[in-house]
Amino acid sequence: PPASLAPGCDAWPRRVSSVLNRDVKQFGKKHMFDANEETCWNSDQGPSQWVTLDFPRTVKVSRLHIQFQGGFSSRLCTLEGCRTGEELVKISDLYPEDTNALQISFGLPRAGTGGLAGGFQVEETVLDKLKITFENSTDFFGRLVVYHLGVLGQRL
Repeated sequence: PPASLAPGCDAWPRRVSSVLNRDVKQFGKKHMFDANEETCWNSDQGPSQWVTLDFPRTVKVSRLHIQFQGGFSSRLCTLEGCRTGEELVKISDLYPEDTNALQISFGLPRAGTGGLAGGFQVEETVLDKLKITFENSTDFFGRLVVYHLGVLGQRL
């Protein structure tokens, strides 16, 4: 089964597009990975926001967990990835729901099984860097609130 590729998350670089009022102590990126339901990453306003994750070694990403605050979510998430020294390439587009619930991606469904209920698809990809761009925010000002971001797969 896929394991978390982001335990503790302080051991490897991650960046975000913005933090609300530059208050990293209260709304910084670390809060997406701390497994605390009381903390979150809150972006500043803008047309799109993003998160990049640079893994210390090559990984195969197979699932994504994300939990927004309803009303401050993204209607479109674009996943891009690359190996070290390469340019980012698009992996997939995700269309999460505007809800407070934890949303979980699944691998591409087998032929004939139809769509997915309560989830979205992520194509399994081998990479060293992952970028998630959040577009079409449900907030009028383009702010996002992410309580949990989990990247699952295997270290290679």
